[in-house]
Amino acid sequence: MKFIKFLVITIIILGGIGYAVYYFGTNMASEKIMETVTTELENSGDLEEIKKTIENDPELKTYLEEAKTANTEDLPFATKEEATRALISKVGISELNDIRVKVQEGSMSKEEVLKNIEGKLTEEEILALKVIAYKELYGK
Repeated sequence: MKFIKFLVITIIILGGIGYAVYYFGTNMASEKIMETVTTELENSGDLEEIKKTIENDPELKTYLEEAKTANTEDLPFATKEEATRALISKVGISELNDIRVKVQEGSMSKEEVLKNIEGKLTEEEILALKVIAYKELYGK
C-alpha cells in the first residue's frame, strides 16, 4: 500500500513539474519572440512598410477593420504575449518559423498564411489577433 501511495504522489509531482516547465517555457519563448520581432520591426523601419502595405491592400484593410468594432471583453486574450503563447500552443514554434521563412522567400502568399492559421484557431482567437494587430499598427 505504501508503494502505491508513493507511486501516485511521485506521478502527481512529476506531472506538476512537467506542466510548470511547459507553461513557463512557453511563456519565456513567447516573450522572447515578441521582444525580438518588436525590436526588429522598430529598428528596420519595416513597421511603416507593413502599415503602407495594409493601407494599399483592400483585402488586408477590411480584414483588420473588423477589429475596430470588436468587443474586447469577450476575447480569449488581450496582449501580444498571450497571443504569442496561444499561437505557439496551437500552431507550434517550428511551423510558425516555417511560415515566416516561406513568406520571406515569397513562396507563401497571404491567403495561404491566413488559411493555415485560420484552420488552427477559433473565430474568437482570430478576432483577438486582429484586435492586437490593429492596436499595434495604429496605436489605438
